[in-house]
Amino acid sequence: MQLFTWRRSAVLVVTAGLVAAATMTSAFASVAGQASTATASASAAAAPSSFRGVNWADPSDNYNSGPVVPSGLSTSDSYGMVYKITLNMVAGFRKNLGANTLRLPINPASVGTAWWNSYRATIDAATAAGDKVILSYWDEKSSNDGVIDDTTTWNQMWDTVTKDYAHNPHVFFEPMNEPYGYTAAQWVQICTQWLADRTYIPRDRVVVSGTGYNDNVTAVGAASALDGTLLSLHFYGYWASYKTEADWINNLLPRLGAYAYRTVSGVAQLKWGYGYGTVPPVNDLPAAPPGQELINSASGTRCADVPGFSTTAGTQLDLWDCNDGGNQTWDYTSSHELSVYGDMCMQAGTSTAASGTAVLLESCTGATNQQWTVNSNGAVTSAADSTLCLDTVGGATADGALLDVATCSGSTSQTWKMGS
Repeated sequence: MQLFTWRRSAVLVVTAGLVAAATMTSAFASVAGQASTATASASAAAAPSSFRGVNWADPSDNYNSGPVVPSGLSTSDSYGMVYKITLNMVAGFRKNLGANTLRLPINPASVGTAWWNSYRATIDAATAAGDKVILSYWDEKSSNDGVIDDTTTWNQMWDTVTKDYAHNPHVFFEPMNEPYGYTAAQWVQICTQWLADRTYIPRDRVVVSGTGYNDNVTAVGAASALDGTLLSLHFYGYWASYKTEADWINNLLPRLGAYAYRTVSGVAQLKWGYGYGTVPPVNDLPAAPPGQELINSASGTRCADVPGFSTTAGTQLDLWDCNDGGNQTWDYTSSHELSVYGDMCMQAGTSTAASGTAVLLESCTGATNQQWTVNSNGAVTSAADSTLCLDTVGGATADGALLDVATCSGSTSQTWKMGS
């Protein structure tokens, strides 16, 4: 398999289906054995191992309040122009990456609109060229909270899309990208209702995102109401500094459980390692930024987190299940900054800090409200006002609880631990 980062990247390769690898370690082989019966009966057209694809993303971000417009396209383009551009794009993806699948973002601002009349050409051209197309909903950038922005317009969007493409066997439907604002039970129920409302869509053309940042498929895989669907796993293990095969496997297998045979997924650097290539890959990218998780004591297992791996300045930070992701890796610098991604910092408010001020992601500037003291008692105090402590809004401990600063009280929600 090979890495795909569906959330943001435009042209990263994806291959899918762990059990399709030509060579496997014993750990992967055991997963394959559990799944062999189900794999044998799966539709060949929808088998996870048949997907090799790319995201064709909006360069300004798929999290968009307006129409999503993939790179190289414009809302002023005609249907014919979009069709021609798409044919060239998929031909390039196929030649340079061996891709046969195009994953496209959609949202209510793009569907059923004047732009939709042209945007449909991406789907029509790609499938006419023999590619599969996965259509996936992204929530709005203004909220970017891993929750459907408006259920009514979301359903209307999906009704339009599914009715337009129900009879095209090359088109697949992913109800939502990275539903991290929902509990597992909530997300299973949403997908169950999506299927119930659209019984005319074959289940093997529905791709159900894993929980969280699409990073765990065990809950959706175990839900009998979702039987027959494909599953989607986004693996962000590349943020860690893994040096051994065992490290990768130990991180990945618990996220897959027994559902590899249904999962469209990918893992960085494993194309060669698991038998798809003959030349070892060379990683010439810079090392992952240094840092550690910042664990909230009240929750015990949740960390200070940048929602959705956002890099947008002004994003309010939250709590999320600790997962060793790069969006949870905080470097406590010699300047007393808590930095993430190497160049962005945790900041108390936009200018001045006061009790109740939101804690935000901002470009590192050295400002006083970006400086913190990590105290031996677990309190993280702001240099802008040493009476203010890093906290969660209302002392909440659930996934998605937003971070703020509040008057230091010694409460467990104000107690943090750097590192595991």
